[in-house]
Amino acid sequence: MNNLSEAQLYAQLEALTANISELDEDSMAKVQARLDILTKPQGSLGQLEQIAKQLGGIQRTSNPQINKKAVLLMAGDHGIAAEGVSAFPQEVTPQMVYNIINGGAAINVLARQANAEVFCTDVGVAFPLEGNLIHKRVANGTQNMAKGPAMTRHEALQALLVGAEVAAEKIRAGYNLFATGDLGIGNTTPSSAIVALFTNSPLEDVVGRGTGIDDAGLIKKRQAIQTAFDVNQPNADDALDVLSKVGGLEIAAIAGSILQAAASRVPIVIDGFISTAGALVAAKIAPKCTAFMIPSHGSVEPGHRKALASLGLDPLINLNMRLGEGTGAVLTFHLVEAALHILKEMATFGDAGVSEAN
Repeated sequence: MNNLSEAQLYAQLEALTANISELDEDSMAKVQARLDILTKPQGSLGQLEQIAKQLGGIQRTSNPQINKKAVLLMAGDHGIAAEGVSAFPQEVTPQMVYNIINGGAAINVLARQANAEVFCTDVGVAFPLEGNLIHKRVANGTQNMAKGPAMTRHEALQALLVGAEVAAEKIRAGYNLFATGDLGIGNTTPSSAIVALFTNSPLEDVVGRGTGIDDAGLIKKRQAIQTAFDVNQPNADDALDVLSKVGGLEIAAIAGSILQAAASRVPIVIDGFISTAGALVAAKIAPKCTAFMIPSHGSVEPGHRKALASLGLDPLINLNMRLGEGTGAVLTFHLVEAALHILKEMATFGDAGVSEAN
């Protein structure tokens, strides 16, 4: 991929997005018909019923199945960390990568409980890495977006297609339910920038404390983003322009994994604030991909609900989480599977001999 020109990369992206189509209405109608005769008031299981219906539409069947589940965790560093926007030093990124590949992070614990696998991809960590991870580094972190573009347009395209490539590899291996995940010190800063631009929101409404910065750090973080806007003049109507000027390599890869999931008709659960920034990028590139997204939790980051709302998504769980890694998304795997158990195992009124409503 490194040898391809920007035009060739863009052609690949266009070919990918051309494969994204609508949900299958006939399958959704059949799932709805089944749900309506189960032993409950119609619609009484709320979002669980919507998930079952959505999965039918995605998989084009009235009997959707989940085979294998994967967390697609993308890791990258950010030059904007030099502006003091995080409570942690950048050296924590590789340390956490090793914690994840050794099975000791929160995402590993929750994924084991959900019988899911975690795949960590180095898209743009700024330090040398070895071990059992997917090596697809585009650059050694982004540049400091307060002083110029975070990356070139060529690098943004590469990172998008890295995410798509990882998702495609896992789909070929039989995985058909994904969670997005992220890792990278400083990544709530580019995420806030993306959310502010795509939702047309003031920075005060979308910039939060990330890993736990104090009031002075929060002011510094907002100022750094405003400086990045002033220096780079990102065009909110051009997803690649926003991504290259104020985005992140792992955010781009998350967007690419979402696009590939949609093109391959695989549901993908969107994690927290950083993942939702990636989802906004994906939706800007290919609006139809939102139909393949399943929301997970509502993060305490102030811009998260605004970002979800702009995608037409309503969080399924609220646990005041702000960790990232895919933790909220993998918890949502349980709800996705619960929706399918309801569809397949619950008795109908006729089966149970229960009188239906008049």
